[in-house]
Amino acid sequence: MKFTDGYWLLREGVTAAHPVQVLDVTATDGTLEIHAPTQPVRHRGDLLKGPVVTITAHAPMPGVIGVTLTHFEGEQPRGPEFEVTRESFTPQVSYDDDHAILTSGELSVRIARTGPWHVDFLAHGRTLTTSGPKGIGIMRDASGAHYLREQLGLGVGTHVYGLGERFGPLVKNGQVVDIWNADGGTATEQAYKNVPFFLTDAGYGVFVDHPGKVSFEVGSEAVSRVQFSVAAQQLTYYVIHGSTPKDILRKYTALTGRPALPPAWSFGLWLSTSFTTSYDEDTVTSFIEGMREREIPLSVFHFDCFWMREFHWCDFQWDPRVFPDPEGMLKRLQERGLRVCVWINPYIAQRSPLFAEGKALGHLLRRPDGSVWQWDLWQPGMALVDFTSPAAREWYASKLRALLAQGVDCFKTDFGERVPVDVTWSDGSDPERMHNYYTYLYNRTVFDVLREHRGEEEAVVFARSATTGSQQFPVHWGGDCESTYEAMAESLRGGLSLGMSGFGYWSHDIGGFEGTPTPALFKRWLAFGLLSSHSRLHGSASYRVPWLFDEESVDVARHFTRLKLRLMPYLYEAARAAHTEGVPVMRAMVLEFPEDPGCAFLDRQYMLGPDLLVAPVFSDEGDVTYYVPEGTWTHFLSGETVTGPRWVRERHGFLSVPLLVRPGAVIPVGAVDDRPDYPHADGVTLRAYGLRRGAQVTVPVGDVAFTVVREGDVLRASCSDPSAPWALAAGERVARATAGTGFLSLELD
Repeated sequence: MKFTDGYWLLREGVTAAHPVQVLDVTATDGTLEIHAPTQPVRHRGDLLKGPVVTITAHAPMPGVIGVTLTHFEGEQPRGPEFEVTRESFTPQVSYDDDHAILTSGELSVRIARTGPWHVDFLAHGRTLTTSGPKGIGIMRDASGAHYLREQLGLGVGTHVYGLGERFGPLVKNGQVVDIWNADGGTATEQAYKNVPFFLTDAGYGVFVDHPGKVSFEVGSEAVSRVQFSVAAQQLTYYVIHGSTPKDILRKYTALTGRPALPPAWSFGLWLSTSFTTSYDEDTVTSFIEGMREREIPLSVFHFDCFWMREFHWCDFQWDPRVFPDPEGMLKRLQERGLRVCVWINPYIAQRSPLFAEGKALGHLLRRPDGSVWQWDLWQPGMALVDFTSPAAREWYASKLRALLAQGVDCFKTDFGERVPVDVTWSDGSDPERMHNYYTYLYNRTVFDVLREHRGEEEAVVFARSATTGSQQFPVHWGGDCESTYEAMAESLRGGLSLGMSGFGYWSHDIGGFEGTPTPALFKRWLAFGLLSSHSRLHGSASYRVPWLFDEESVDVARHFTRLKLRLMPYLYEAARAAHTEGVPVMRAMVLEFPEDPGCAFLDRQYMLGPDLLVAPVFSDEGDVTYYVPEGTWTHFLSGETVTGPRWVRERHGFLSVPLLVRPGAVIPVGAVDDRPDYPHADGVTLRAYGLRRGAQVTVPVGDVAFTVVREGDVLRASCSDPSAPWALAAGERVARATAGTGFLSLELD
């Protein structure tokens, strides 16, 4: 939200009060508390004036410092609150006549007690960012609404990333971002997944601990500052230090939750009925059989909305007119080796029998007068499940358990963005704070049911809406995009932005959702979709089975699906890193190469895990331009090399895409290409690329670890399990281990 009219003036009707000095400092139990008047205290008469800002510095873990700004303390606390991890840790606190300092690990906050108002965040003796004069503000607009505002300085050349799944430019400098979940598609400034966290390439990130609306001005109102504001009497934010952007993500996800590890089968190809298309069991069977006949491996079949009767979403009952024997159908699908996903949402249409049931039990969201909140957008007379009520959560979960008992394996948790504020929540939560947080409760409820019924290692959802903490309940997909190259590019930008916001896995609708893609677009999107962490064929009013486009689409789908399945030993270890460290599978180039200025703005290519560069093709003709960082990179599909740093222009056929291996990498390639959930270490081939003399690389594959060392012109490799069959390869040369062989050697050209 903008408050100023240029540099000197405030906007009409806006008033502002800013701390100008430190009145006193209190240090207790690793916390600094400072009272800061908003006018100079020259004599006792000035002590009769307000406002005074209370500033509290604290630290939940090393390398992270929280700052809480408070105007009035008398507000009745109302939830919800983000779940923030606090370690058993006491920061160092000190103060003298000049400064008050709190130090957490390598990060310090220093507040000046003399001279102009100034707050510095420092690490290793270097200033990361500052809150200077008029940075902190108590603001009121023309209507009298009260805001707390903070401005943190942006150094020259500092780039800002994150703030959720945003479909505009990856670098957020110059943008206005409101953290407010909305069902706005992928072509607007609105977002399904809003996260009040940004990271920079200057050694720090910032998490604003407010679950409601947070307005960010990223170098937009004040061009050398990131501003954020909330309509509240108290505001807490955390500055997170990291030597690299990946380090910042590790700490942020330690603070707000790490992604669960999805089951291996979820990384295979998902096929959907699409949305408004006509389908029954015969249709579903024809699609599955068509994929089998064409040798395109399929892992998951998804039933979209119309598995239920029209105007009954959600009653969790199969439409008996088209699915008279759901248990039998699900069993038949499972006998084909498939997992089954069904679409759900948190809304209950008036015609659903669950509406009357939920109303009678008090499980539906209510207006202040006690009536059930309803509207006609999406489903006639629909209401929302009140997930703040434990009883309502259990009621909703019981409906899902019945589906799991039938044979359903997972759920597509759609919607959850259009949450009203003129309501009363069961637990008394503040409606503004619940708007974004609702999706967290919704997806946690569903994910918990899956963990309970299927086990920790089998739980997975396919979710659209999210906020801070939702990364713990994967997987998330990009929402409603058009069938255009522009939408394909905006989807990629959204996925990379989400990855910079703590989310480990991401998917999108291959071919686009709205409209029908041309055969060329569909084939280009297939390559991109199958080189994403998760891959789904889904549309709105048209099917996405490849043979409906052209025969070459079948070849492309088969080629890239089998390529992804062979890469599962590599991809699943990247997924494991997302789970244990919070580093995403699909990584913006700046995450891997923060020191390369050529990578700062790149949003049409990405790293898939640490060692594979992917540059999707956004044209029918196959022309693509991408950037290669320093070193000699190898095309995984052709073996040709490219030396960087430089820009490369190439033309690719539909069975190709720029997929380059980082110099010095060892890629484990699996022996199976018809399913994702196989023993990844069994028969794996370690493909070495450009290892320098003396280099040593350790490659984990499940419970087995491989070590590859280059000694002169010889590669030597060892395996922690001598009984495992495996191979070592470099270029065209391959050495295979026989039974009981724990060591291999391979001479290089």
